[in-house]
Amino acid sequence: MNPSTALATVLVDSLARLGVRHVVLCPGSRSAPLAYALAEAADAGTLDLHVRIDERTAAFLALGLARGSGVPAAVVTTSGTAVANLHPAVLEAAHSGVPLLVLSADRPHELRGTGASQTTDQVKLFGSAVRWFGEIPAPTGHRAGQVAGWRNVTSRAVAAARGLIGHAPGPVQLNIGFAEPLTPDEGEPGPWPEQLVPDAPATTTSSAGIVPGLTSIPEPAPPAPFVLASGPRTVVLAGDGAGPEAAHLATRAHWPLLAEPSSGVRDSTTAAPYRLLLGTQLGEKIERVIVFGRPTLSRPVTRLLSSRTVEIIVVSPRPDWSDAGRLARIVVPAVTVADHRAHDETWLSEWLSAAQETEKAIGAVIDDEERLTGQLVAREIAGATGPDDLLFSGSSNPIRDLDLVARIPHGAQLMANRGLAGIDGTISTAIGAALASGRTTRLLLGDLTFLHDANALLLGPGEPRPNLQIVVVDDHGGGIFATLEHGARAERGETQNRHYERVFGTPQEVDLEALARGYGVAYARVADAGELEARLTSSIIGISLLHVEIDRTRHRELTDKLRRAIGASG
Repeated sequence: MNPSTALATVLVDSLARLGVRHVVLCPGSRSAPLAYALAEAADAGTLDLHVRIDERTAAFLALGLARGSGVPAAVVTTSGTAVANLHPAVLEAAHSGVPLLVLSADRPHELRGTGASQTTDQVKLFGSAVRWFGEIPAPTGHRAGQVAGWRNVTSRAVAAARGLIGHAPGPVQLNIGFAEPLTPDEGEPGPWPEQLVPDAPATTTSSAGIVPGLTSIPEPAPPAPFVLASGPRTVVLAGDGAGPEAAHLATRAHWPLLAEPSSGVRDSTTAAPYRLLLGTQLGEKIERVIVFGRPTLSRPVTRLLSSRTVEIIVVSPRPDWSDAGRLARIVVPAVTVADHRAHDETWLSEWLSAAQETEKAIGAVIDDEERLTGQLVAREIAGATGPDDLLFSGSSNPIRDLDLVARIPHGAQLMANRGLAGIDGTISTAIGAALASGRTTRLLLGDLTFLHDANALLLGPGEPRPNLQIVVVDDHGGGIFATLEHGARAERGETQNRHYERVFGTPQEVDLEALARGYGVAYARVADAGELEARLTSSIIGISLLHVEIDRTRHRELTDKLRRAIGASG
Protein backbone atom coordinates (compact mmCIF):
# COMPACT_ATOMS: atom_id res chain seq x y z
CA MET A 1 0.00 0.00 0.00
CA ASN A 2 1.47 3.37 -0.99
CA PRO A 3 1.87 6.13 1.65
CA SER A 4 -0.94 8.41 0.39
CA THR A 5 -3.44 5.54 0.37
CA ALA A 6 -2.30 4.52 3.85
CA LEU A 7 -2.76 8.05 5.21
CA ALA A 8 -6.23 8.41 3.68
CA THR A 9 -7.30 4.98 4.98
CA VAL A 10 -6.26 5.85 8.53
CA LEU A 11 -7.90 9.29 8.46
CA VAL A 12 -11.26 7.98 7.23
CA ASP A 13 -11.24 5.10 9.72
CA SER A 14 -10.38 7.51 12.54
CA LEU A 15 -13.20 9.90 11.62
CA ALA A 16 -15.73 7.07 11.71
CA ARG A 17 -14.46 5.83 15.09
CA LEU A 18 -14.71 9.38 16.48
CA GLY A 19 -18.40 9.63 15.58
CA VAL A 20 -18.29 11.47 12.26
CA ARG A 21 -21.11 10.05 10.17
CA HIS A 22 -21.46 12.44 7.22
CA VAL A 23 -18.70 13.51 4.82
CA VAL A 24 -19.16 15.73 1.76
CA LEU A 25 -16.63 15.22 -1.04
CA CYS A 26 -15.79 17.49 -3.96
CA PRO A 27 -13.95 16.00 -6.95
CA GLY A 28 -10.25 16.69 -7.34
CA SER A 29 -6.96 15.06 -8.11
CA ARG A 30 -4.90 15.95 -5.02
CA SER A 31 -7.71 14.75 -2.73
CA ALA A 32 -8.06 11.47 -4.67
CA PRO A 33 -6.65 9.25 -1.89
CA LEU A 34 -9.40 10.48 0.44
CA ALA A 35 -12.02 10.01 -2.28
CA TYR A 36 -11.10 6.34 -2.72
CA ALA A 37 -11.02 5.73 1.05
CA LEU A 38 -14.36 7.49 1.59
CA ALA A 39 -16.04 5.56 -1.21
CA GLU A 40 -14.85 2.27 0.32
CA ALA A 41 -16.06 3.32 3.78
CA ALA A 42 -19.45 4.31 2.36
CA ASP A 43 -19.79 0.94 0.64
CA ALA A 44 -18.99 -0.75 3.96
CA GLY A 45 -21.63 1.34 5.76
CA THR A 46 -19.06 2.99 8.04
CA LEU A 47 -20.18 6.51 7.08
CA ASP A 48 -22.48 8.36 4.67
CA LEU A 49 -20.80 9.98 1.67
CA HIS A 50 -22.25 12.94 -0.27
CA VAL A 51 -20.64 14.16 -3.50
CA ARG A 52 -20.97 17.71 -4.87
CA ILE A 53 -19.14 19.52 -7.66
CA ASP A 54 -19.47 23.02 -6.13
CA GLU A 55 -17.24 23.57 -3.09
CA ARG A 56 -19.35 26.40 -1.64
CA THR A 57 -22.47 24.26 -1.90
CA ALA A 58 -20.58 21.31 -0.43
CA ALA A 59 -19.44 23.29 2.60
CA PHE A 60 -22.94 24.53 3.42
CA LEU A 61 -24.28 21.01 2.90
CA ALA A 62 -21.78 19.79 5.52
CA LEU A 63 -22.87 22.66 7.77
CA GLY A 64 -26.48 21.49 7.48
CA LEU A 65 -25.50 17.86 8.08
CA ALA A 66 -23.77 18.93 11.29
CA ARG A 67 -26.81 20.99 12.33
CA GLY A 68 -29.22 18.18 11.61
CA SER A 69 -27.19 15.45 13.31
CA GLY A 70 -25.69 17.40 16.19
CA VAL A 71 -22.23 15.90 15.56
CA PRO A 72 -19.31 17.10 13.41
CA ALA A 73 -19.61 16.69 9.65
CA ALA A 74 -16.69 16.95 7.25
CA VAL A 75 -16.10 18.49 3.83
CA VAL A 76 -13.18 17.34 1.66
CA THR A 77 -11.65 19.40 -1.14
CA THR A 78 -8.64 19.36 -3.41
CA SER A 79 -6.00 22.10 -3.27
CA GLY A 80 -6.15 25.66 -4.60
CA THR A 81 -9.26 27.82 -5.01
CA ALA A 82 -11.39 24.83 -3.97
CA VAL A 83 -10.40 25.46 -0.35
CA ALA A 84 -11.09 29.19 -0.54
CA ASN A 85 -14.66 28.50 -1.68
CA LEU A 86 -15.37 26.97 1.74
CA HIS A 87 -14.78 30.26 3.55
CA PRO A 88 -18.42 31.52 3.75
CA ALA A 89 -19.58 28.29 5.39
CA VAL A 90 -16.58 28.28 7.72
CA LEU A 91 -17.50 31.79 8.86
CA GLU A 92 -21.13 30.81 9.42
CA ALA A 93 -20.03 27.77 11.41
CA ALA A 94 -17.68 29.92 13.49
CA HIS A 95 -20.35 32.44 14.46
CA SER A 96 -23.14 29.92 15.02
CA GLY A 97 -21.01 27.32 16.80
CA VAL A 98 -21.52 24.45 14.34
CA PRO A 99 -18.92 21.64 14.40
CA LEU A 100 -17.54 21.60 10.83
CA LEU A 101 -14.43 19.70 9.75
CA VAL A 102 -12.53 21.02 6.73
CA LEU A 103 -10.16 18.41 5.26
CA SER A 104 -8.14 20.30 2.65
CA ALA A 105 -5.82 18.26 0.45
CA ASP A 106 -2.50 19.91 -0.32
CA ARG A 107 0.69 19.41 -2.29
CA PRO A 108 3.81 18.10 -0.55
CA HIS A 109 5.91 20.76 1.15
CA GLU A 110 8.60 20.64 -1.55
CA LEU A 111 6.09 21.78 -4.21
CA ARG A 112 5.01 24.88 -2.31
CA GLY A 113 6.31 28.17 -3.63
CA THR A 114 7.37 26.63 -6.93
CA GLY A 115 4.47 27.80 -9.07
CA ALA A 116 3.02 24.28 -9.26
CA SER A 117 -0.52 24.11 -10.61
CA GLN A 118 -3.36 24.56 -8.14
CA THR A 119 -0.95 25.36 -5.34
CA THR A 120 -1.38 28.23 -2.90
CA ASP A 121 -0.69 28.84 0.76
CA GLN A 122 -3.45 26.90 2.51
CA VAL A 123 -1.86 27.04 5.95
CA LYS A 124 -4.30 28.78 8.31
CA LEU A 125 -6.19 30.02 5.25
CA PHE A 126 -9.31 30.73 7.35
CA GLY A 127 -7.43 32.75 9.95
CA SER A 128 -9.17 33.19 13.30
CA ALA A 129 -12.45 31.74 11.97
CA VAL A 130 -11.41 28.18 12.83
CA ARG A 131 -11.24 26.85 16.38
CA TRP A 132 -8.07 24.90 15.57
CA PHE A 133 -5.72 24.31 12.65
CA GLY A 134 -3.69 21.16 12.11
CA GLU A 135 -1.45 19.87 9.36
CA ILE A 136 -0.25 16.44 8.31
CA PRO A 137 2.76 16.51 5.95
CA ALA A 138 2.66 14.23 2.91
CA PRO A 139 4.18 10.86 3.85
CA THR A 140 6.67 9.37 1.44
CA GLY A 141 7.35 6.15 3.32
CA HIS A 142 6.98 4.52 6.70
CA ARG A 143 8.16 6.06 9.93
CA ALA A 144 7.78 4.48 13.37
CA GLY A 145 4.67 5.73 15.17
CA GLN A 146 3.35 7.44 12.04
CA VAL A 147 -0.09 5.83 12.06
CA ALA A 148 -0.66 6.61 15.74
CA GLY A 149 0.38 10.21 15.02
CA TRP A 150 -2.19 10.55 12.23
CA ARG A 151 -4.92 9.24 14.51
CA ASN A 152 -3.87 11.58 17.30
CA VAL A 153 -4.11 14.66 15.06
CA THR A 154 -7.54 13.54 13.81
CA SER A 155 -8.71 13.11 17.41
CA ARG A 156 -7.60 16.63 18.20
CA ALA A 157 -9.44 18.02 15.17
CA VAL A 158 -12.73 16.34 16.06
CA ALA A 159 -12.41 17.34 19.73
CA ALA A 160 -11.80 20.97 18.77
CA ALA A 161 -14.82 20.97 16.43
CA ARG A 162 -17.02 19.57 19.20
CA GLY A 163 -15.85 22.25 21.62
CA LEU A 164 -14.01 19.88 23.96
CA ILE A 165 -10.90 22.02 23.49
CA GLY A 166 -11.76 25.60 24.39
CA HIS A 167 -15.42 24.70 25.05
CA ALA A 168 -16.75 26.41 21.91
CA PRO A 169 -17.92 24.17 19.03
CA GLY A 170 -17.08 25.38 15.56
CA PRO A 171 -15.04 24.78 12.41
CA VAL A 172 -11.53 23.33 12.24
CA GLN A 173 -9.13 22.91 9.32
CA LEU A 174 -6.93 19.87 8.86
CA ASN A 175 -4.57 20.48 5.95
CA ILE A 176 -3.30 17.17 4.56
CA GLY A 177 -0.42 16.68 2.18
CA PHE A 178 -0.54 13.89 -0.39
CA ALA A 179 2.37 12.83 -2.60
CA GLU A 180 2.09 10.78 -5.77
CA PRO A 181 0.94 8.14 -6.45
CA LEU A 182 -2.55 9.39 -5.62
CA THR A 183 -4.34 6.18 -6.60
CA PRO A 184 -4.41 2.85 -4.74
CA ASP A 185 -1.98 0.16 -5.81
CA GLU A 186 -3.25 -2.36 -8.33
CA GLY A 187 -4.28 -5.76 -6.98
CA GLU A 188 -4.07 -6.68 -3.30
CA PRO A 189 -2.90 -3.95 -0.89
CA GLY A 190 0.77 -4.27 -0.13
CA PRO A 191 2.17 -4.71 3.41
CA TRP A 192 2.38 -1.79 5.83
CA PRO A 193 4.55 -2.09 8.92
CA GLU A 194 1.77 -0.87 11.23
CA GLN A 195 -1.81 -2.06 11.43
CA LEU A 196 -3.83 0.62 9.57
CA VAL A 197 -7.35 -0.44 10.53
CA PRO A 198 -7.62 -2.34 13.84
CA ASP A 199 -10.17 -5.10 14.05
CA ALA A 200 -12.21 -3.36 16.78
CA PRO A 201 -15.60 -2.17 15.48
CA ALA A 202 -16.06 1.54 14.82
CA THR A 203 -17.70 3.32 17.75
CA THR A 204 -18.60 6.88 18.61
CA THR A 205 -16.27 6.82 21.60
CA SER A 206 -12.62 6.06 21.10
CA SER A 207 -10.18 4.35 23.42
CA ALA A 208 -6.42 4.57 23.09
CA GLY A 209 -6.21 1.01 24.40
CA ILE A 210 -8.24 -0.30 21.42
CA VAL A 211 -7.03 1.92 18.60
CA PRO A 212 -3.47 3.20 19.16
CA GLY A 213 -3.32 6.93 18.57
CA LEU A 214 -7.00 7.76 19.04
CA THR A 215 -7.42 9.99 22.05
CA SER A 216 -10.56 10.04 24.18
CA ILE A 217 -11.35 13.54 25.51
CA PRO A 218 -14.06 13.68 28.20
CA GLU A 219 -16.99 16.08 28.09
CA PRO A 220 -16.56 19.03 30.50
CA ALA A 221 -18.53 18.88 33.75
CA PRO A 222 -21.66 21.06 33.82
CA PRO A 223 -20.98 24.42 35.49
CA ALA A 224 -22.58 25.44 38.77
CA PRO A 225 -25.45 27.84 38.03
CA PHE A 226 -25.37 31.48 39.08
CA VAL A 227 -28.31 32.32 41.39
CA LEU A 228 -30.53 35.21 40.30
CA ALA A 229 -32.80 37.24 42.55
CA SER A 230 -36.41 37.11 41.39
CA GLY A 231 -37.18 40.77 42.11
CA PRO A 232 -36.76 43.09 39.07
CA ARG A 233 -39.17 43.09 36.13
CA THR A 234 -37.32 40.56 34.00
CA VAL A 235 -37.66 39.13 30.51
CA VAL A 236 -35.81 36.11 29.15
CA LEU A 237 -34.48 36.82 25.67
CA ALA A 238 -33.75 33.69 23.62
CA GLY A 239 -31.67 34.35 20.53
CA ASP A 240 -30.49 31.95 17.87
CA GLY A 241 -29.49 28.58 19.33
CA ALA A 242 -30.56 29.47 22.87
CA GLY A 243 -31.88 25.99 23.63
CA PRO A 244 -34.21 24.65 26.32
CA GLU A 245 -32.40 26.31 29.24
CA ALA A 246 -34.01 29.64 28.32
CA ALA A 247 -37.51 28.17 28.42
CA HIS A 248 -36.82 26.32 31.68
CA LEU A 249 -35.72 29.52 33.40
CA ALA A 250 -38.68 31.54 32.09
CA THR A 251 -41.13 28.86 33.21
CA ARG A 252 -39.58 28.42 36.64
CA ALA A 253 -39.37 32.17 37.35
CA HIS A 254 -42.67 33.09 35.64
CA TRP A 255 -40.93 35.61 33.40
CA PRO A 256 -41.97 36.50 29.82
CA LEU A 257 -40.04 34.54 27.18
CA LEU A 258 -39.11 36.55 24.08
CA ALA A 259 -37.88 33.93 21.63
CA GLU A 260 -36.50 34.35 18.12
CA PRO A 261 -37.68 31.69 15.64
CA SER A 262 -34.34 29.84 15.58
CA SER A 263 -33.94 29.88 19.37
CA GLY A 264 -35.26 26.34 19.70
CA VAL A 265 -37.97 27.42 22.19
CA ARG A 266 -40.47 29.21 19.96
CA ASP A 267 -43.80 27.58 20.87
CA SER A 268 -47.21 28.43 22.36
CA THR A 269 -45.68 29.70 25.63
CA THR A 270 -43.76 32.59 24.04
CA ALA A 271 -44.84 36.17 23.38
CA ALA A 272 -44.69 35.86 19.61
CA PRO A 273 -44.84 39.51 18.42
CA TYR A 274 -42.42 40.61 21.15
CA ARG A 275 -40.39 42.96 18.97
CA LEU A 276 -43.44 45.17 18.39
CA LEU A 277 -44.22 45.23 22.11
CA LEU A 278 -40.72 46.46 22.98
CA GLY A 279 -41.65 49.87 21.59
CA THR A 280 -44.70 50.22 23.83
CA GLN A 281 -45.13 51.27 27.47
CA LEU A 282 -44.87 47.61 28.42
CA GLY A 283 -41.40 47.40 26.91
CA GLU A 284 -40.35 50.51 28.82
CA LYS A 285 -41.10 48.74 32.12
CA ILE A 286 -38.36 46.13 31.60
CA GLU A 287 -35.69 46.33 34.32
CA ARG A 288 -33.60 43.25 33.55
CA VAL A 289 -32.90 41.03 30.54
CA ILE A 290 -31.48 37.50 30.76
CA VAL A 291 -29.90 36.73 27.37
CA PHE A 292 -29.46 33.22 25.95
CA GLY A 293 -28.03 32.44 22.51
CA ARG A 294 -27.34 35.11 19.89
CA PRO A 295 -30.18 37.63 19.44
CA THR A 296 -29.49 39.28 16.07
CA LEU A 297 -32.84 39.56 14.36
CA SER A 298 -34.36 42.98 15.10
CA ARG A 299 -33.42 46.53 15.90
CA PRO A 300 -35.88 46.83 18.84
CA VAL A 301 -33.98 44.02 20.56
CA THR A 302 -30.65 45.70 19.84
CA ARG A 303 -31.99 48.94 21.33
CA LEU A 304 -33.16 47.06 24.43
CA LEU A 305 -29.73 45.48 24.89
CA SER A 306 -28.11 48.90 24.44
CA SER A 307 -30.23 50.60 27.11
CA ARG A 308 -28.30 51.91 30.10
CA THR A 309 -31.42 51.74 32.28
CA VAL A 310 -31.75 47.95 31.92
CA GLU A 311 -29.60 45.33 33.65
CA ILE A 312 -28.17 42.85 31.13
CA ILE A 313 -27.13 39.35 32.20
CA VAL A 314 -25.70 37.03 29.53
CA VAL A 315 -25.86 33.26 29.91
CA SER A 316 -23.31 31.52 27.71
CA PRO A 317 -21.11 28.44 28.19
CA ARG A 318 -19.02 29.66 25.25
CA PRO A 319 -16.24 32.25 25.39
CA ASP A 320 -17.70 34.14 22.39
CA TRP A 321 -20.87 35.36 24.07
CA SER A 322 -23.29 37.91 22.58
CA ASP A 323 -23.35 41.41 24.08
CA ALA A 324 -24.77 43.81 21.46
CA GLY A 325 -24.61 46.94 23.63
CA ARG A 326 -21.39 46.04 25.49
CA LEU A 327 -23.37 46.60 28.68
CA ALA A 328 -23.59 43.10 30.18
CA ARG A 329 -23.20 43.33 33.96
CA ILE A 330 -22.22 39.69 34.28
CA VAL A 331 -21.63 36.75 31.94
CA VAL A 332 -22.23 33.30 33.43
CA PRO A 333 -22.33 29.77 31.95
CA ALA A 334 -25.60 28.83 33.69
CA VAL A 335 -28.27 30.43 35.89
CA THR A 336 -31.11 29.58 38.21
CA VAL A 337 -33.57 31.70 40.17
CA ALA A 338 -33.35 32.06 43.95
CA ASP A 339 -37.00 31.61 44.86
CA HIS A 340 -39.33 30.77 41.99
CA ARG A 341 -42.32 31.15 44.31
CA ALA A 342 -41.67 34.87 44.79
CA HIS A 343 -42.73 35.73 41.25
CA ASP A 344 -44.91 38.56 40.01
CA GLU A 345 -47.86 37.00 38.16
CA THR A 346 -49.03 40.43 37.04
CA TRP A 347 -45.85 41.03 35.04
CA LEU A 348 -46.16 37.79 33.09
CA SER A 349 -49.90 38.17 32.52
CA GLU A 350 -49.40 41.69 31.16
CA TRP A 351 -47.04 40.35 28.50
CA LEU A 352 -49.18 37.38 27.56
CA SER A 353 -52.31 39.52 27.33
CA ALA A 354 -50.56 42.16 25.22
CA ALA A 355 -49.07 39.48 22.95
CA GLN A 356 -52.51 37.92 22.45
CA GLU A 357 -54.10 41.24 21.49
CA THR A 358 -51.19 42.07 19.20
CA GLU A 359 -51.48 38.71 17.44
CA LYS A 360 -55.18 39.36 16.82
CA ALA A 361 -54.40 42.75 15.31
CA ILE A 362 -51.69 41.28 13.08
CA GLY A 363 -53.97 38.44 11.99
CA ALA A 364 -56.73 40.89 11.05
CA VAL A 365 -54.38 42.89 8.83
CA ILE A 366 -53.05 39.74 7.13
CA ASP A 367 -56.53 38.32 6.54
CA ASP A 368 -57.76 41.65 5.16
CA GLU A 369 -55.25 41.55 2.33
CA GLU A 370 -56.66 40.43 -1.00
CA ARG A 371 -53.29 39.33 -2.33
CA LEU A 372 -50.69 36.96 -0.94
CA THR A 373 -48.13 38.50 1.43
CA GLY A 374 -44.94 37.30 3.04
CA GLN A 375 -46.57 37.37 6.47
CA LEU A 376 -49.41 35.15 5.29
CA VAL A 377 -46.99 32.63 3.78
CA ALA A 378 -44.95 32.59 7.01
CA ARG A 379 -48.05 32.01 9.13
CA GLU A 380 -49.31 29.22 6.88
CA ILE A 381 -45.98 27.41 6.63
CA ALA A 382 -45.60 27.52 10.42
CA GLY A 383 -49.15 26.22 10.79
CA ALA A 384 -48.40 23.33 8.42
CA THR A 385 -45.30 22.31 10.39
CA GLY A 386 -45.96 19.15 12.40
CA PRO A 387 -44.33 18.16 15.70
CA ASP A 388 -41.87 15.84 13.90
CA ASP A 389 -41.05 18.27 11.07
CA LEU A 390 -38.17 20.62 10.37
CA LEU A 391 -38.73 24.19 9.17
CA PHE A 392 -35.68 25.99 7.77
CA SER A 393 -35.77 29.73 7.13
CA GLY A 394 -33.78 31.98 4.88
CA SER A 395 -32.53 35.37 6.01
CA SER A 396 -33.97 38.81 5.22
CA ASN A 397 -37.78 39.04 5.21
CA PRO A 398 -38.74 35.34 5.68
CA ILE A 399 -37.14 34.94 9.12
CA ARG A 400 -38.59 38.29 10.21
CA ASP A 401 -42.06 37.33 9.00
CA LEU A 402 -41.79 34.09 10.98
CA ASP A 403 -40.64 36.11 13.98
CA LEU A 404 -43.80 38.18 13.74
CA VAL A 405 -46.44 35.49 13.28
CA ALA A 406 -45.11 31.97 13.78
CA ARG A 407 -45.64 29.50 16.57
CA ILE A 408 -43.78 26.20 16.21
CA PRO A 409 -45.35 23.06 17.72
CA HIS A 410 -43.48 21.31 20.50
CA GLY A 411 -41.12 18.70 19.04
CA ALA A 412 -40.66 20.49 15.71
CA GLN A 413 -37.38 22.18 14.80
CA LEU A 414 -36.81 25.58 13.24
CA MET A 415 -33.33 26.31 11.93
CA ALA A 416 -31.68 29.21 10.17
CA ASN A 417 -28.16 30.37 9.33
CA ARG A 418 -28.04 33.22 11.84
CA GLY A 419 -24.31 33.15 12.56
CA LEU A 420 -23.72 35.86 9.99
CA ALA A 421 -27.30 35.98 8.65
CA GLY A 422 -26.12 35.74 5.05
CA ILE A 423 -28.23 34.53 2.16
CA ASP A 424 -25.53 32.23 0.76
CA GLY A 425 -25.77 28.46 1.12
CA THR A 426 -29.33 28.40 2.45
CA ILE A 427 -30.67 25.61 0.22
CA SER A 428 -27.53 23.52 0.76
CA THR A 429 -27.76 23.87 4.53
CA ALA A 430 -31.44 22.94 4.51
CA ILE A 431 -30.75 19.85 2.39
CA GLY A 432 -28.01 18.79 4.81
CA ALA A 433 -30.19 19.32 7.88
CA ALA A 434 -33.03 17.39 6.28
CA LEU A 435 -30.80 14.46 5.31
CA ALA A 436 -29.09 14.23 8.71
CA SER A 437 -32.25 14.60 10.79
CA GLY A 438 -34.47 12.42 8.61
CA ARG A 439 -37.32 14.89 9.17
CA THR A 440 -39.82 16.07 6.59
CA THR A 441 -38.57 19.58 5.87
CA ARG A 442 -39.93 22.86 4.54
CA LEU A 443 -37.65 25.71 3.51
CA LEU A 444 -38.96 29.28 3.43
CA LEU A 445 -36.79 31.77 1.55
CA GLY A 446 -36.85 34.74 -0.80
CA ASP A 447 -36.12 34.77 -4.51
CA LEU A 448 -32.61 36.26 -4.25
CA THR A 449 -31.64 33.76 -1.54
CA PHE A 450 -32.94 30.96 -3.77
CA LEU A 451 -31.04 32.17 -6.83
CA HIS A 452 -27.85 32.67 -4.81
CA ASP A 453 -27.74 28.94 -3.97
CA ALA A 454 -29.70 27.36 -6.81
CA ASN A 455 -26.69 25.17 -7.62
CA ALA A 456 -27.49 23.24 -4.44
CA LEU A 457 -30.18 21.50 -6.51
CA LEU A 458 -27.50 19.90 -8.70
CA LEU A 459 -27.47 16.40 -7.20
CA GLY A 460 -25.99 13.41 -8.98
CA PRO A 461 -28.25 10.45 -9.78
CA GLY A 462 -26.81 8.36 -6.94
CA GLU A 463 -26.98 11.05 -4.25
CA PRO A 464 -29.54 10.80 -1.43
CA ARG A 465 -32.44 13.23 -1.66
CA PRO A 466 -34.42 14.49 1.33
CA ASN A 467 -38.14 15.11 1.52
CA LEU A 468 -37.88 18.87 1.14
CA GLN A 469 -40.47 21.43 0.06
CA ILE A 470 -38.84 24.71 -0.95
CA VAL A 471 -41.20 27.69 -0.67
CA VAL A 472 -39.90 30.73 -2.57
CA VAL A 473 -41.56 34.04 -1.70
CA ASP A 474 -40.74 35.88 -4.90
CA ASP A 475 -40.94 39.68 -4.84
CA HIS A 476 -38.59 39.94 -7.83
CA GLY A 477 -35.76 41.60 -5.96
CA GLY A 478 -34.38 42.70 -2.61
CA GLY A 479 -37.57 43.43 -0.75
CA ILE A 480 -36.08 43.82 2.72
CA PHE A 481 -34.49 47.16 1.81
CA ALA A 482 -37.96 48.65 1.36
CA THR A 483 -38.54 48.30 5.11
CA LEU A 484 -35.19 49.93 6.00
CA GLU A 485 -34.05 53.54 5.79
CA HIS A 486 -33.07 53.12 2.12
CA GLY A 487 -36.67 52.35 1.17
CA ALA A 488 -37.99 55.22 3.27
CA ARG A 489 -35.76 57.70 1.42
CA ALA A 490 -36.83 56.31 -1.94
CA GLU A 491 -40.50 56.55 -0.94
CA ARG A 492 -40.04 60.22 -0.03
CA GLY A 493 -38.51 60.80 -3.45
CA GLU A 494 -35.19 62.08 -2.15
CA THR A 495 -32.96 63.02 -5.07
CA GLN A 496 -29.85 61.37 -3.66
CA ASN A 497 -31.68 58.04 -3.53
CA ARG A 498 -32.80 57.94 -7.15
CA HIS A 499 -30.63 54.85 -7.65
CA TYR A 500 -32.55 52.80 -5.03
CA GLU A 501 -34.19 50.37 -7.44
CA ARG A 502 -30.99 49.42 -9.19
CA VAL A 503 -28.55 49.14 -6.27
CA PHE A 504 -30.94 47.97 -3.52
CA GLY A 505 -34.08 46.66 -5.20
CA THR A 506 -31.92 44.62 -7.64
CA PRO A 507 -34.90 43.52 -9.76
CA GLN A 508 -34.81 40.07 -11.40
CA GLU A 509 -37.11 38.28 -13.82
CA VAL A 510 -35.70 34.75 -13.77
CA ASP A 511 -38.02 31.98 -14.94
CA LEU A 512 -38.05 29.90 -11.77
CA GLU A 513 -40.13 27.19 -13.37
CA ALA A 514 -37.57 26.64 -16.14
CA LEU A 515 -34.77 26.74 -13.59
CA ALA A 516 -36.45 24.14 -11.39
CA ARG A 517 -37.24 21.89 -14.32
CA GLY A 518 -33.62 22.13 -15.44
CA TYR A 519 -32.52 20.70 -12.12
CA GLY A 520 -35.22 18.03 -12.21
CA VAL A 521 -37.18 19.58 -9.34
CA ALA A 522 -41.00 19.43 -9.27
CA TYR A 523 -42.51 22.92 -9.59
CA ALA A 524 -45.86 24.50 -8.70
CA ARG A 525 -47.00 28.14 -8.75
CA VAL A 526 -49.43 29.27 -6.04
CA ALA A 527 -52.11 31.78 -6.94
CA ASP A 528 -54.12 32.25 -3.74
CA ALA A 529 -54.33 31.44 -0.04
CA GLY A 530 -56.49 28.36 -0.56
CA GLU A 531 -54.04 26.78 -2.96
CA LEU A 532 -51.17 27.70 -0.65
CA GLU A 533 -52.76 25.86 2.26
CA ALA A 534 -53.49 22.82 0.11
CA ARG A 535 -49.91 22.64 -1.20
CA LEU A 536 -48.37 23.09 2.24
CA THR A 537 -50.47 20.35 3.81
CA SER A 538 -49.97 17.79 1.04
CA SER A 539 -47.41 14.98 1.30
CA ILE A 540 -43.78 15.95 0.71
CA ILE A 541 -41.85 13.40 -1.33
CA GLY A 542 -38.43 14.27 -2.70
CA ILE A 543 -37.46 17.87 -3.48
CA SER A 544 -40.13 20.23 -4.80
CA LEU A 545 -40.47 23.97 -5.36
CA LEU A 546 -43.52 26.05 -4.40
CA HIS A 547 -43.45 29.47 -6.09
CA VAL A 548 -45.36 32.31 -4.39
CA GLU A 549 -45.24 35.74 -6.03
CA ILE A 550 -45.88 38.86 -3.96
CA ASP A 551 -45.73 42.61 -4.59
CA ARG A 552 -42.42 44.13 -3.50
CA THR A 553 -43.70 47.70 -3.74
CA ARG A 554 -46.11 47.13 -0.83
CA HIS A 555 -43.64 46.00 1.85
CA ARG A 556 -43.42 49.37 3.60
CA GLU A 557 -47.16 49.96 3.30
CA LEU A 558 -47.90 46.62 4.98
CA THR A 559 -45.39 47.34 7.75
CA ASP A 560 -47.09 50.67 8.47
CA LYS A 561 -50.54 49.03 8.49
CA LEU A 562 -49.37 46.51 11.06
CA ARG A 563 -48.00 49.25 13.29
CA ARG A 564 -51.21 51.25 13.10
CA ALA A 565 -53.31 48.17 13.86
CA ILE A 566 -51.21 47.36 16.91
CA GLY A 567 -51.44 50.95 18.12
CA ALA A 568 -55.22 50.85 17.74
CA SER A 569 -55.38 47.61 19.72
CA GLY A 570 -53.84 49.37 22.72
